[in-house]
Amino acid sequence: MIRLSGLSKTFGQRVAVDDLTLHVRAGEIFGLLGHNGAGKSTAIGTMLGQVWPTQGEVLICGHDVTRHRQLALQKVGAIFETPVFYDYLSGWRNLEILSHYTAPTPPERIREVVEWVGLTGRETSKVKTYSHGMRARLALAQALLPQPELLILDEPGDGLDPEGIHEMRQTIRRLHRELGLTIFLSSHLLSEVEQLCTRIAVMNQGRKVFEGSLAEVKQPKNWVRLRVNDFHQAVKSLREKNLIVDERDGQFVALASEVDTDVVVRRLVEQGMAVYEIARHEQTLEDFYLGLMRDDSDR
Repeated sequence: MIRLSGLSKTFGQRVAVDDLTLHVRAGEIFGLLGHNGAGKSTAIGTMLGQVWPTQGEVLICGHDVTRHRQLALQKVGAIFETPVFYDYLSGWRNLEILSHYTAPTPPERIREVVEWVGLTGRETSKVKTYSHGMRARLALAQALLPQPELLILDEPGDGLDPEGIHEMRQTIRRLHRELGLTIFLSSHLLSEVEQLCTRIAVMNQGRKVFEGSLAEVKQPKNWVRLRVNDFHQAVKSLREKNLIVDERDGQFVALASEVDTDVVVRRLVEQGMAVYEIARHEQTLEDFYLGLMRDDSDR
């Protein structure tokens, strides 16, 4: 559904996207992560034909966006940057007007998407009376009007309260499950990405520093939480016997292959150290992401 090959974009002397290659398969929910300024929005802008790439190829639904934009985006719905509406008009009238930018949409379709996003009963109210969460749902309704096969969402939970984030998550899941949409989303809400996505890519300073499944993220190493009276000395002692392969944050160690926790405890006790806790630790997306950013900044 999405294939970026060697994509680069520069603004003057600033490199916003640097040689980005990315593949998103049909039917998956794919997450794009990165700090502000990492290049996420620029990459999405090229997918939607709103930012012209300096070099590289951008294929959406099998068509080159730079050469055949209308054909490439025919079955694409998107929320990009901050959606703008006519506040003095109703939500329904906004959808009618916005649909005419692509093709006239029958009332039946507008009614259908209003129900999908949960705005039934408020569609005739003026948008200026809408909460932030209702505006987000209206934006999603607009994205669904063309009956898309691919949905591109740039920070869909931005500015929402916890209830609004939960509702948006449930809606995205339902769209994926019941309509079979391919969904590509960028977000800084790592917990939401962890709950929604099957595969992710991470960008830093315009470059892709990781692409893979969440399963790869969560089980790359055999991490345990280790609480002792002297963590640094414990790490040194364990490394001497090749019992660990990594350590981080002053409390986690990654065990070497075939090494179990009882071997670690025995070694530390023999060295006269007090062991207060040792417990298996499944790496979260946040753990992985922060570690990736640290490793990349050290290069």
